[in-house]
Amino acid sequence: MTKKYSFLYRNSLSLVFLLLMVLSFYGQVYTGWKEYNEFIANYDKPAITLGSYLQSGHFLQATFENWESEFLQMALFVVLTIFLRQLGSSESKACDEEAIDPAELEPKEDSPWPVKKGGIFLSVYKHSLSIVLFLVFVISFLLHWYGSWIDFNDKQSLEQKPLTSFLNFIQNKKFWFESFQNWQSEFLSIFAIIFLSIYLRQIGSSQSKAVNESNSKTGEN
Repeated sequence: MTKKYSFLYRNSLSLVFLLLMVLSFYGQVYTGWKEYNEFIANYDKPAITLGSYLQSGHFLQATFENWESEFLQMALFVVLTIFLRQLGSSESKACDEEAIDPAELEPKEDSPWPVKKGGIFLSVYKHSLSIVLFLVFVISFLLHWYGSWIDFNDKQSLEQKPLTSFLNFIQNKKFWFESFQNWQSEFLSIFAIIFLSIYLRQIGSSQSKAVNESNSKTGEN
């Protein structure tokens, strides 16, 4: 008989991270709003409301430059782990494991409906995770570009300097500095979990091999 678990227990991992995200987001919005008002006060500009701040380039740039890097690294990690291997890592398939197992496409009784439906539905569904991650990355990249452009022109205006167009801003060093500083940290974090999981353990975690497994054991428990 299958044991019954409460909704909170069954979803506790995602709910806790969602709560942490909401609390962190609130902290970002509040402190960013205060910081921005202090900045424009130096130019004798009146403080803006919280609602106006949420439409500002300062907020959009700070938010979406981080989302952009997060979803880029997740999308690349999902796709690259299909073909690439790291001996001994819990984040890698075994070195002799096939890239794609055709048996995964065979419908079972409890398979999601696109698998049972087949055809174009299955063709899309079998790549749906990477498609959505890359899509959110592209959207975040565009919003980062837009927010950073607004923020740049706002500061240029305050200092009575020339403004730049949206399309020309794609060549701006500030925009790419914001992107690369986040991308490198995300790629470093992925490298760290891949490499450290070869030699280090965390008992009870699905992201770690069993404590008594050898360093050469590849994959999860």
